[in-house]
Amino acid sequence: MVKVYVSAVMDASIEQAWGVLRDFNGLPDYHPFFATSHIEDGKPADQIGCVRNFTDHDGGRIREELLTLSDREHVCCYRILEAGLPVRNYVAEMRLFPVTVDNRTFGEWWAEFDVDPADEADCLARVSDTFRLAFESVSQRFGKPG
Repeated sequence: MVKVYVSAVMDASIEQAWGVLRDFNGLPDYHPFFATSHIEDGKPADQIGCVRNFTDHDGGRIREELLTLSDREHVCCYRILEAGLPVRNYVAEMRLFPVTVDNRTFGEWWAEFDVDPADEADCLARVSDTFRLAFESVSQRFGKPG
């Protein structure tokens, strides 16, 4: 099993950052990798067990199930059900914490999964880039100019 871990301090308050990142169906609204998303079976995007079905700009499809979502703890956990990545047993978790001294947000996002050695480097890079770009997008959305 391999683990990817990404952390960042975002130029956004915890309310701002969580408002964007908690939306399990909102990836295409802020992430440059993703084109479309919908929650299957008409369930709410914050209902535990809902499945988001989304595509990247190359047409690749991913299905993920929401396992945990806590507005009090600012945490979200999900697992991949189906993806173009050659990963198995993929579970990811994102947590946010306020940086009270300057009203910014510390975010950490990690995933653990099984992958064949031949695909490990590529999968690690793609997952890491996905997490990093999400945090960067939030920071750019709310960051202070100049």
